[in-house]
Amino acid sequence: MSSKPSVLFVCVHNAGRSQMAAAWLTRLAGDRIEVRSAGSAPADRVNPAAVEAMKEVGIDIGDRTPKLLTADAVEAADVCVTMGCGDACPVFPGKRYLDWRLDDPAGRGIEAVRPIRDEIKARVEALIGELLPAEPPC
Repeated sequence: MSSKPSVLFVCVHNAGRSQMAAAWLTRLAGDRIEVRSAGSAPADRVNPAAVEAMKEVGIDIGDRTPKLLTADAVEAADVCVTMGCGDACPVFPGKRYLDWRLDDPAGRGIEAVRPIRDEIKARVEALIGELLPAEPPC
């Protein structure tokens, strides 16, 4: 990994899970980690229930646009986190791959999306702990 780790979140539509994960990582890690997200079959827009769930915690993802997954995006990442995209994610040597099995928020209401949002936050916090070890005290 470079001095600044790079993480790519991938799900099928890049409209729910991967968007929430990217937003959490950006919020919690700031500029210490490069963050991207993409989808193997991107939707036209971000899932409104995911937008609403993230707004509840003070993060606005309403202006985000789902993006198509490319081999270049995977190759540029140190860590690729898949969330149900199956075999669509290209595999490159030397990359770290994680598969987060999470319920898909597509077609679900806010009540069903909140626990997904919270599970993603917990996983992102753990990932930050792995990628950015705590500074030793002076």
